[in-house]
Amino acid sequence: MEEWAKSWLIEQRSQGKKGIEVKEISGNYYVYHSTTYWDKELKKRRKVSEYIGKLDRVKGLIEGIKRSITATNLRGIKEYGNAVLFDRLLSDMRSYLADAFPGEWEEVYALAITRAMGYTPLKRVCSAWDKLYNISGINPNLDAKNLSHVLKVVGTDSLAQESVFKALSERDRDLVYDLSTILTRSSLNIAEYGYNKDKIHVPQVNIALFCSLETGLPTTIRTIPGSVRDIKSLYNSIIEAKKEGGTIILDRGFFSEDAIRFLLEKKMNFILPARRNSRLYETRIHLNGHLFYKKRLIRCGKRYVDGIFLYLFEDQQLMLEENTTLYKKLDEGKIDRQELGEAQKRAGRILIVSNLDINEKEIFMQYKSRDRIEKLFDTYKNVLQADTLYLQDNESVFGHIFISFLSLYTYTKIEMALKKADLLDKQSPKDILLELSKVYLIQLNDCNIISEIPKKLERMDGKMGLELFPKNRS
Repeated sequence: MEEWAKSWLIEQRSQGKKGIEVKEISGNYYVYHSTTYWDKELKKRRKVSEYIGKLDRVKGLIEGIKRSITATNLRGIKEYGNAVLFDRLLSDMRSYLADAFPGEWEEVYALAITRAMGYTPLKRVCSAWDKLYNISGINPNLDAKNLSHVLKVVGTDSLAQESVFKALSERDRDLVYDLSTILTRSSLNIAEYGYNKDKIHVPQVNIALFCSLETGLPTTIRTIPGSVRDIKSLYNSIIEAKKEGGTIILDRGFFSEDAIRFLLEKKMNFILPARRNSRLYETRIHLNGHLFYKKRLIRCGKRYVDGIFLYLFEDQQLMLEENTTLYKKLDEGKIDRQELGEAQKRAGRILIVSNLDINEKEIFMQYKSRDRIEKLFDTYKNVLQADTLYLQDNESVFGHIFISFLSLYTYTKIEMALKKADLLDKQSPKDILLELSKVYLIQLNDCNIISEIPKKLERMDGKMGLELFPKNRS
């Protein structure tokens, strides 16, 4: 509340006037008289407010006009809750997009916002955007044909995309990297036949994703032909991302002597789990330490060999589970005694290769942070349905993937706000977006009115510290 409005309210109270409230709505101040009454059904006191008038900086209180919604003074009803949430969380992204795509950033931003609320085809983006209160005051052209053009322009301008990625990851040095595939039914040059995780030879496009270890936010996405091997994609992605000197955490699918040599040459700190068939498991490492992870006992130790550190972890519960599986395979005739003995040597064990000399627990916890990027891929491909590719040219595919990345960034921003407020166990981003969609801004000829805000949302807003709704001053 501005000082002049606060001073007016203090003066009214000094004159003995009780129950006076000033509400700030869209930069304007309105005065109400509030009292409480006993609700017999709910068996608790409830608040009721009566409108008095509008507060003006020069004229003071303008009384005598009670706002009512009629067909003559109603200009529109917009979703306010979601709009103000996006406005609070995405000021950085809007700024980066405006710098990178000065002619198309408004359309790009609108696309990212509408798709963060649920996958929206181009023909329905305009309707989805029109439902939202335009708090940022932008005017995107959301005609489906224009949006198709925007996808191509954005997909073609790799330098502009790169500037956005660089801005998003400027402060991040420690990154998690992974590769996944999206299937396509279109005849695209970039879609090549490759083996997916189920070993099926299908036309696909690979996407490489970096996320920040510190913030958990996605920072960069890259599109790779479907036939490119994981290790080669890693080389190219690191070179393009120019993430020298940071720490990168990888999946065992990237493990090889060439990958280790490359990371050392790039002076990139790395955490890389060895494949189960690696001869490095034969290195003698004393398990003289231990840690607990989710109440599971894990023995650990490390050894320095030929310029790298080998960290060995033995998960006692996982060892029991894997040994049980091995003996079942023995009984079913799927393995023999010799194979059983060889497999038991590595049961429950995880070997991590790194050039970092730190304690075993820190290495293990950073390795487990890989769960974060797997969840991001799941959100990217399932919640946002970003792998629904029916586009007919490479440029549109690149634009589509970039827009979906921005939607993922938006969705993850909400998730991180919930996590910071210790609400993520109870509420998902989809949950809070649904609840916020119930808060409307009613636009009248002479003022705007925000609909009733549920107490549940007020409490969540308080915990997140976003100040989404006007505060009542009593």
